[in-house]
Amino acid sequence: MIDVKEIAQLHTKTVCDWHEVDITNPYSGLLAVVCDQHSFNFQLWHQEDIARSPVADDHVIADVKRKIDKLNQQRNDWIEKVDDFLTRMLQERDVQTDVEKPINTETPGSVIDRLSILSLRIFHMQEQLDREDADADHRMKVAAKLELCKIQQVELSDALQKLLVDIANGNIRHRTYRQMKMYNDPSLNPAIYQHDAPATSGLRRAA
Repeated sequence: MIDVKEIAQLHTKTVCDWHEVDITNPYSGLLAVVCDQHSFNFQLWHQEDIARSPVADDHVIADVKRKIDKLNQQRNDWIEKVDDFLTRMLQERDVQTDVEKPINTETPGSVIDRLSILSLRIFHMQEQLDREDADADHRMKVAAKLELCKIQQVELSDALQKLLVDIANGNIRHRTYRQMKMYNDPSLNPAIYQHDAPATSGLRRAA
């Protein structure tokens, strides 16, 4: 139903491309949703770098923090969109799963998110390995981390492919895990709704 190799290739290719040109999404179907989700991780990665710069002042940090919050919300929203897309694919194929069948602790969308982050980590580890100003000790440590990242990428991809096969065969139940982030919701974050609430008079507070 879904070839995880195509997803891994998308992650690897777009990470390289987006470091040279603006973010684009030439894909269709599920891969288009995966690409959108990946783009938020790409942007998050680089905003996180800015936030940790020793020369970033309070104004920069505050601006970056708001961008990170927005991007992280989008990242999580699109994890759910990936899983929702998979639900529609299963419905179109009339895949029936017994309610007694187990459900995986992590949805395919969440695994794809982890693979997205791994592709970013591999790209930037390779950058560190290729640094001309780095000494041998730095390169040795980076090379070991890079090798582990690549092993994790292969193993996680294999696990995802098996999960997708089990879901398609009705052996594992699939359901979108609703994360329901509260911090960006004006009705659920007290720092927002208490700030926006009308001031209570001193007379009433005394009562």
